[in-house]
Amino acid sequence: MRRLIACLIAPVVLVFPALGAEKITTFTLDNGLEAVVLEDHRAPVVVHMLWYKAGAADEAPGVSGIAHFLEHLLFKATDKLEAGEFSAVVEANGGSDNAFTSWDYTAYYQRIAADRLDLMMGMEADRMRNIRLTAEDVETERKVILEERAQRTDSDPGALFGEQRNAAQYLNHPYGRPIIGWRHEAAKLSREDALGFYRKYYAPNAAVLIVAGDVDPAEVEALAKKHYGPLEPTVGLEARVRPEEPPQRAERRIVYEDPQAAQPYVIRSYMAPERDAGDQKTAAALTLLAKILGGPGQTSVLGRALQFESNKAVYTSAFYSGMNYDDTTFGVFIVPAPGLSLQQGEDEMDAVIAKFLEDGVDAEHLARVKSQIRASLIYGQDDVASLGREYGAALTSGLTVEDVQQWPAVLDAVTEEDIMQAARLVLDRKKAVTGWFRKPSAEEVSQ
Repeated sequence: MRRLIACLIAPVVLVFPALGAEKITTFTLDNGLEAVVLEDHRAPVVVHMLWYKAGAADEAPGVSGIAHFLEHLLFKATDKLEAGEFSAVVEANGGSDNAFTSWDYTAYYQRIAADRLDLMMGMEADRMRNIRLTAEDVETERKVILEERAQRTDSDPGALFGEQRNAAQYLNHPYGRPIIGWRHEAAKLSREDALGFYRKYYAPNAAVLIVAGDVDPAEVEALAKKHYGPLEPTVGLEARVRPEEPPQRAERRIVYEDPQAAQPYVIRSYMAPERDAGDQKTAAALTLLAKILGGPGQTSVLGRALQFESNKAVYTSAFYSGMNYDDTTFGVFIVPAPGLSLQQGEDEMDAVIAKFLEDGVDAEHLARVKSQIRASLIYGQDDVASLGREYGAALTSGLTVEDVQQWPAVLDAVTEEDIMQAARLVLDRKKAVTGWFRKPSAEEVSQ
């Protein structure tokens, strides 16, 4: 639910910047590795990222968390490096490295001086196919994973609530599984589970290389051929086909109570389309709809009506991210003002949404929102790592380089009617999960 900083100038007609660096070059190696080079010569720094088209939603049933578990294990030994040596080498050369896992991808990156790119590629290519896992490594890292889950999820009522809502949202699709895994399954993950996932997906034909910074595209391609080129692809790797959600015919509701719940709130998420390759219009309209409904409190539809005009809410928001391989969600959120029940808060929120669907989009408000997004896109180009993440997430979520480049123009072309059409498509209570988060009542506690 990140907020965009409002821009002071709000022109009615906007020209969005192309989302990219000074120059963008792409190439594909014979073994299937896709590569994108984003040139930015302002500083002698490079960000080297390797993205795999495999995340938590690509796991087989019964081994939830294996994608994230494997991410941890890739910092162990390879044929050329000892456990922990990868990060130590990066640090010794003045750089930093890390990795992250989502439902649709797993990514590894290093930020380092541009003249160390050869070294980084060599090490990353080594662990793409040559990891060495011992039983001790697996046992140690499994404990780390379980402790991470204990700290970030099991001890956090809000995180547990989110996990339950997500499971209710997706009855059949693997987006309903937590990325870190269900505890009872994560506790049983084995060396064989990790190696099975690794051998299938950690291959050049399931990977995207992103190199951003002070580099020459021809040199990057030469280095990629040198280090990644000799690696064998996974034979018979098919396109991703995941279980589909059955039609949702009735609203699902959750009441989650915990004595540690600090602030009661209502959150509702509706099933919504993601950004599709070559067809991002609806996703762009939903992106703008989220900012119009739940952007800055003083100007958003929910904030202005509930936080400032009627004082019925402490906080409101709306959220949407179309960067998914499969259908995603659009959400609204309210923290009712003191003295209001969650039911009253939900009713007030619904009344504002209903009025918005009747009244439509204010043209001046839409112009301001477009200006805010335009500013955020410009600021985002200042960080090559953020730009690299934009392209990496897109290419591992089914989009193309052209889709990323055209996204600003697609946003610019969205009309008031486009937004209302998307709103009528998505804001259907029959396709939603509504959750209440609160402490147990005093009567329940006494029992």
